[in-house]
Amino acid sequence: MLSLTGKSWQTRAEVTEAERRLTREFGLHPLFAPIIAHRQLKTPDDMERYLRPLLSHLADPLGLAGMETAVTRLVRMLEDKEPCAIFGDYDVDGVTSSALLHRYLGALGQPPRIYIPDRMAEGYGPNGPALRRLHAEGVRVVITVDCGITAFEALEEAASVGLDVIVTDHHQAREALPPAVAVINPNRRDDEFPHKELAGVGVAFYLVMALNRALRARGWFNSGVREPDLKGVLDLVAIGTIADVASLTGLNRTLTTAGLRQVSQPGGLKIGLAALMEIARLHGSLSAGQVGFQIGPRLNAGGRLGRGMLGAELLISEDPERAREIAAQLEAFNQERQGLERRIQTESVAQVERLGLAERRMGLVVAGEGWHPGVVGIVASRLMERYHRPVVVVALDGEGGGKGSARSIPGVDLLAAVEACAEHLQFFGGHRAAAGVTLQPNRVEAFAEAFDQAVRAGNDPEVFLPTLRVDGELPFEAIDLELAGRIERLQPFGRGNPEPVWVARDVRVMDPKGLNDKHVKCHLVDGRDRALEAIAFGVLPGPLGEGLLRPAGRMDVAGTLSINRYHNRERVQFLIKDARVAVG
Repeated sequence: MLSLTGKSWQTRAEVTEAERRLTREFGLHPLFAPIIAHRQLKTPDDMERYLRPLLSHLADPLGLAGMETAVTRLVRMLEDKEPCAIFGDYDVDGVTSSALLHRYLGALGQPPRIYIPDRMAEGYGPNGPALRRLHAEGVRVVITVDCGITAFEALEEAASVGLDVIVTDHHQAREALPPAVAVINPNRRDDEFPHKELAGVGVAFYLVMALNRALRARGWFNSGVREPDLKGVLDLVAIGTIADVASLTGLNRTLTTAGLRQVSQPGGLKIGLAALMEIARLHGSLSAGQVGFQIGPRLNAGGRLGRGMLGAELLISEDPERAREIAAQLEAFNQERQGLERRIQTESVAQVERLGLAERRMGLVVAGEGWHPGVVGIVASRLMERYHRPVVVVALDGEGGGKGSARSIPGVDLLAAVEACAEHLQFFGGHRAAAGVTLQPNRVEAFAEAFDQAVRAGNDPEVFLPTLRVDGELPFEAIDLELAGRIERLQPFGRGNPEPVWVARDVRVMDPKGLNDKHVKCHLVDGRDRALEAIAFGVLPGPLGEGLLRPAGRMDVAGTLSINRYHNRERVQFLIKDARVAVG
């Protein structure tokens, strides 16, 4: 049976006796067994690392191929005081990576030059003219962050003028590696480092870990140079990792947990982030959701509209007044970005509906002139959520060029699908969930047909059916603040570590009322007249909101359990995601 939003509900994981035993061993409620099963926690050690992630769990940075070579060159750079530049991507991952290396090298007394390319004029990744310009300025070492793994021509130019480049990246590598002093990327095809999930900022942090260890071994910090506190850059690791929608498992879970905790420590909130949180009206600690939906978009806004350096400048700022100025600029850019996004999304949906693409194709490609290339990635995400299809949105510039961003649904390897269409593209790159493409306008339709075929190939048709993954049934007698608090401590939630979704079965929806023409507040009442406060955000207008306001008898309601903190009071609240007529 489909729900009010047209989805089928599927259980995330089947529970075995092994998961039940682990649940009992750790003194957890039986509701935690499906959470353990989905995360494939098999041993007490797995459980310990998941429930209590510690920095001591981090893998050895020298396990990454190319790390020793990179560190050797950077030690020489520091000893000889050679000028260094960081070449970063213009998204949050690249900006936080750039700020991280600036903070660390600056603490050693040798702050590097940060170079963020203009998205409109230069495009993605290192380019020859920029690298030549850095060399002419006196730079002798360039560290790329969150980019560079496919920049073959640009790095050949750098080598030709004697510029040493160290590539740090996390995007999928090709068989051959670009010409560089060292290439550090867990997704190198020849790298046996088991932790492939690191974001670009995670790779940059691993470089700093290895460099710091080497400097300590060489006695650097015995001669009056203060050793930098590596915990002090973990806020950047958390923000970049979450905003890049990296999997919040393994090393990323450890790093983001520590980074979010760092922000809430006395003195842990840096000037730039404090200014951004102030303008976003965020106070106290920072959650993964706030990073993803409020901090990340604002940091991204400058890069999307050709001012990528603003985010990096904010994050390294030590001047509160200047930080507030930059935060205000980013806020203005973010509002402009939202307006552009709404217009392009409206036009994209109209194109899909007019051409009947959702009915004809499993992979959707839309294109339009006058669309801003800096926001098509966000629109692709919105269309992917709406149609539950992999989507490519292409901005045509009217001068024979086209730049597109692609987003995928779980279960479909986007990069593999794009790579299968390479004959129609001038450039492509990315990973399983997101990718970028460049192509000529006259190739759009051929690419669209090839993309649809590539998406269909090898994928079960069921992967294209909208589903809601649920973890289990929620017995009302088990609900209290302690249970909600224990679930809350499984944060940060995100890709790879989804917030548990529970089903309240066969309940009555009582006292529903609309709030601000957007939300629905109500109580869910079970067969024993036990009531649970509930709210559904952003469901009006729409079938879910209207179904809750006018419930047709008893319902099954799916959602997450949270703690509503208001005026120093705490109470359990159910956040509704979906509902259907009660079954069984």
